[in-house]
Amino acid sequence: MQRWRGYEAAPGGWGRSVVTIGVFDGVHKGHQATIGHAVARARELGVKSVVVTFDPHPAEVVRPGSHPAVLTEPARKAELIEALGVDVLCVVPFTPEFSRLPAEAFVHDILVEHLHAALVVVGDNFRFGHRAAGDVALLERLGRTFGFAVEGGPLVAESGTVFSSTYIRSCVDAGDVAAAAAALGRPHRVEGVVVRGDQRGRELGYPTANLLTHRYAAIPADGVYAARLVRRGGEPLAAAVSIGTNPTFSGRERRVEAYALDFTGDLYGERLALDFVAHLREQRTYDAIEPLVAQIAEDVERTRRAVG
Repeated sequence: MQRWRGYEAAPGGWGRSVVTIGVFDGVHKGHQATIGHAVARARELGVKSVVVTFDPHPAEVVRPGSHPAVLTEPARKAELIEALGVDVLCVVPFTPEFSRLPAEAFVHDILVEHLHAALVVVGDNFRFGHRAAGDVALLERLGRTFGFAVEGGPLVAESGTVFSSTYIRSCVDAGDVAAAAAALGRPHRVEGVVVRGDQRGRELGYPTANLLTHRYAAIPADGVYAARLVRRGGEPLAAAVSIGTNPTFSGRERRVEAYALDFTGDLYGERLALDFVAHLREQRTYDAIEPLVAQIAEDVERTRRAVG
């Protein structure tokens, strides 16, 4: 998969293409259906498939301070999109100047002049251009003018729930990692670098990796979870993960701490990923160390059963 920074990176002589556009945070089942449809149509037409996405999240530029929790960091999002068979990932820098681009100019500059779209695949709720003035109806009218077709990407729903990034964020925020995984098509992942913490887990016999996560990362609700700890180049490890402020020890800083089962190495400085499998329990305060250690031992065994 080619990766372009900005649509201006399209090479000279670039032929026709099938384009789909969106933030695609999470690359969830709905996104997978839309992108998969674009890839399939591109192959039928014998042209390249292009995914256009944005960095940073448009909300942060249009309404500073409103950046939503991020389900997939940029590198992870690119990996997931590549796995769908896309030919080109075009990441457009979303600047204040770009946000003011009128809808008609958005279509002409990106889809016509640079990407030479033969077909554009978008969801029914797709909006574009300054103040999100453009909708699918306008895109279809402009397509008739400039010579490209427009097709809707299918919505994906189960039990009446339409899968969306907003829905998945709400699941993660509530600690319902099983529902999030059902909508994503895989476990929700949180990434970070292992930094030194209070080393209290080591003192209790359960040394933990304290993850420094991205400031906008979608962190599950406070509680204890079963997860898979993924190291670069290594086999995934079952991990019991605690998220919260360590109330037994009067903690104030919210942390993500993972105890990797059956692992004795040093993880400091490594960049890890946690794939959340199940919510085990809420955070609790203990009056003494002994019941806390007993509870951790139970959490570890439940993690072993949940992760398998």
